[in-house]
Amino acid sequence: MLAIYDVFGTVQCGAGVPSFGSMAFSLNVPAGAMAEAALTIVRSSESASVANHSLRSFFFARLLAAHEGCVADAAYDQDLLFAATVMHDLGAGALAKGAARFEVEGADLAVAVLREHGVAESDTDRVWEAIALHTSPGIAERRGLLAYLTREGVGMDFGRHPGIASAWEAQIHAAYPRLAMVRSLVDAIVAHAARSPAAAPRYCIGGELLRERQANGITSMELAAASSPWGE
Repeated sequence: MLAIYDVFGTVQCGAGVPSFGSMAFSLNVPAGAMAEAALTIVRSSESASVANHSLRSFFFARLLAAHEGCVADAAYDQDLLFAATVMHDLGAGALAKGAARFEVEGADLAVAVLREHGVAESDTDRVWEAIALHTSPGIAERRGLLAYLTREGVGMDFGRHPGIASAWEAQIHAAYPRLAMVRSLVDAIVAHAARSPAAAPRYCIGGELLRERQANGITSMELAAASSPWGE
């Protein structure tokens, strides 16, 4: 199956028939040196809360791909999806220097991991783009299947498309608990944004969260978590 695009360029995969039965979905992650390296860098540079969020984003993205009929698509690559979702917040972790917005720094850090493991440049470019655009609504959805699934998988961990995940979310959350994820992630993004003007340009999410925290002591993202189906 090939991904097609609607008149607005948004990814449209298939007939929306789920390919995971109730017994087929699992919490297994891809095997191999690259996946292990991705997990290692995430767990060593991010809080447990943010690392769990990144792993949940992968499982939610897989569920969405199955729900929308994308798993058999020629553009679907589970290893690249794992890399993009699991490493999407590296820029809010301890390895980022605060020299650019966190999405860009995270994308650069992820690409370094992929290159160390011989991933083709065309694929590293796709992962870079997916991570760099994961906070960019209306853009990520038009940059191919990987960028789309990455952004939507992350969004599902904030409560988007709860019906798609309803049969498996308890299992996912039991394995990777939330641990006050929203507050922890906002803290990390705000700390990164405060490090330099280049890390907090106007209208990027890091800059806006920093200004909201400074002005109000709390951000719109944290307030929205109160009404999320998964909570904080």
